[in-house]
Amino acid sequence: MSGYDDRREATAMMTGDFYDYSALLDDSEKEIVLRVREFMAREVAPVANEAWTNARFPHQVIPGFAKLDIAGLPYRGARSLLTGFVVLELNRVDPSMGTFFGVHNGLAMGSVDRLGSEEQRERWLPQMAAMEKIGAFALTEPEGGSDVAAGLRTTARREGDMWVLNGAKRWIGNATFADLIVVWAKDEADGQVKGFVVEKGTPGFAATKIENKIALRTVQNADITLTNCLVPEINRLQNANTFRDTGAILRQTRGGVAWQAVGCMMGAYELALEYARTREQFGRPIAGFQLVQDLLVRMLGNVTCSLGMVVRLAQLQDEGVYSDEHSAMAKAFCTARMREAVGWAREVLGGNGIVLDYDVGRFVADSEAIYSYEGTREINTLIVGRAITGIGAFV
Repeated sequence: MSGYDDRREATAMMTGDFYDYSALLDDSEKEIVLRVREFMAREVAPVANEAWTNARFPHQVIPGFAKLDIAGLPYRGARSLLTGFVVLELNRVDPSMGTFFGVHNGLAMGSVDRLGSEEQRERWLPQMAAMEKIGAFALTEPEGGSDVAAGLRTTARREGDMWVLNGAKRWIGNATFADLIVVWAKDEADGQVKGFVVEKGTPGFAATKIENKIALRTVQNADITLTNCLVPEINRLQNANTFRDTGAILRQTRGGVAWQAVGCMMGAYELALEYARTREQFGRPIAGFQLVQDLLVRMLGNVTCSLGMVVRLAQLQDEGVYSDEHSAMAKAFCTARMREAVGWAREVLGGNGIVLDYDVGRFVADSEAIYSYEGTREINTLIVGRAITGIGAFV
C-alpha cells in the first residue's frame, strides 16, 4: 500500500475532507476513488471550461469514463458510501460531467435495474455499464415540475404488442445523444404512470437541445416531443406500474444530488483556498487576513457538516432503513449550504471569481441548477415537514 499512500499524500493538500470521512472507505474503495480523482484531473479539468463555454459535450472523455468501471457500481453490490464519494469526486472538478454521469448511472441505469425484468436487465445493463450505450431519464414536462406526480400529461396507449406515446418532456439531460431514454407516461387505460425505454432513432421521438443556459452548460438538456411514438411491449419496464415505482428511483438519486452538492462546494472551497495562499495584496498572501480566513472557515464548515450528513445517509441506505424524508433533508440542506459556499468562494477571488480562467465562476453558476433539480428546496422541505408532523402541507 505504500504506492497508494504516496499518491494520497500527493493529492491530500487540496482535500476539503477536514474530518477525514473518506477514512471510512476500505483500501480497495479508496483506490477506486483515487482513480476517479486522477482521471478527472487529467482528462476532464483541462477541457471543462471550453466545453462549458461552448455548451458542447466532450464525447472524447467517455472512453476514459468507461475504463474507470464505475458505471453500475450500485447494482454490483458496491456500498452507497463508495458510490457517494465517486459522485463527490466527479463534481468537485466539473458538476456538468457529474450531472451527465448521474443521469446515466443513477436515473437511467437505476430505472432499468430496479424496475426492469431480468431479461431487460440482461439486455441493457451490461452495455450501459460499459458506457457503450448512454442513458437518459424523461420525467419532467414543460408544464409539470414539482407537481408532475399528479399532472403528468404524456400518455401511453397500448395497441397489441406496441405502445403509442404522445406528449412532451423538458430539461432531459443527455437526451440529444442518449441511446436509451427512460420515458414516463400515463397509461390511458388505467391512469397509472408507467416507464418505457425508448431507443435512439425510434420514429416519433425528437430531442431538441435547450440553448442559452447559464448553468451546467456542458450537459445536453433537451426538449423532447413524442408524436405517435411506437414502443414495443418488451421495452416497457415490467416493474414500473405506478408513480410510486418512479418515486423509488428519485429517492435514491436525490441522495446522490446531495453528494453532488458536497462535491461542488468542496471544489469551490479548494480553489478559493489555493487562490488565497498564492494571491498577494498589501505585500502578503490574502490567506493571512482575518476576514479571508473567516470566509474559508465558513466554507469548510458547510462542506464538513454536509459531508457528514451524506455519509450518514449512505450508511442508512446500506442498512436499508432510509426513507424519502432522509434523502429530502439531505438534498434540501446540502444544496442550500452549497449555494452559500460557492458564493463565499467567489468573494475570496474578488473580480477573478467571475472569470472562467479561475474555475470558481463555473461552480457558482452550476450550483444554481443543482439547487433546483430533483426536487426544489421547498418541496423537499415539505416532504420532511410531513414526516415530522404527520400533516401534509403541499397544497
